[in-house]
Amino acid sequence: MRRPLILLTALGILAASCGERGPGSLGPGPGGPPGSPTGGPTGGHPSPTAEPSGETMTFEVWFARGDRLFVVHRTVPASPRVGTAALEALLAGPSDGERAAGVTTAVPEGSELLDLAVEGGLATADLSSAFGSGGGSLSVRMRLAQLVYTLTQFPTVDGVALELDGRPVEVFPAEGLVLDVPMVRADFADLLPQILVEEPAIGERVTSPVTIAGTADVFEATVSIRILDAAGEEIVRTFTTATCGTGCRGEFEERVRFEVGETQPGTIVVYESSAEDGSPLHVVEIPVLLVA
Repeated sequence: MRRPLILLTALGILAASCGERGPGSLGPGPGGPPGSPTGGPTGGHPSPTAEPSGETMTFEVWFARGDRLFVVHRTVPASPRVGTAALEALLAGPSDGERAAGVTTAVPEGSELLDLAVEGGLATADLSSAFGSGGGSLSVRMRLAQLVYTLTQFPTVDGVALELDGRPVEVFPAEGLVLDVPMVRADFADLLPQILVEEPAIGERVTSPVTIAGTADVFEATVSIRILDAAGEEIVRTFTTATCGTGCRGEFEERVRFEVGETQPGTIVVYESSAEDGSPLHVVEIPVLLVA
């Protein structure tokens, strides 16, 4: 699955120097080595500067929708501590609009970030003990998946280790789940939905053509798309093809044109058409604002 880059906007300052992996603080301290989630720039990966002046950075935050993972994006003032910013956004939970669209989090309330450090591709997140409390096995695996997917978006993080109140966690306290160290995305791949829509974002104002993108594991890699207007009437029906399908996850991206007489709420619907009768499977609905 692709790892989107950190985006630096506004002044658009892009760094060109090359970074090496190495030890570095990703927590309260101001930055690690070049190429780290909170360090300096690395060639090909835009990163925030140490003294931002109007720049912003955009990163992924992984939540849940139903019993599967779901990704959103946050844009915040640029900072050398992007890893910390991403985890703080994770702990803050979904926005009101995202919650209204069914986005949830398995991270318990009261969970706090105590420290974040990276060394040799391993990010160690030290969280408060609240993170280890409550929930069944699905809740525990989901919150760990949210943590791992949020941190491994960064090109210098290959895996994640967890600490609670400064103590390394080998067995998760709430369920007695034995943790592999490092934890990697493949450990939680079963929590990904058949179709994951990464663009557009929930509540986004979209103009024609709208880019609809994400990943999918669907029959013959065929991803079907509909756009509905405020009345729920279909105004566009089309499809695209993922880079892989039927047993493997591929990326898809399609620019879809639409026309509306006036700006109004709408819905992007992405799904798999049943090979038997064409009925929609694995439906994902993204509420948006269609701009005339």
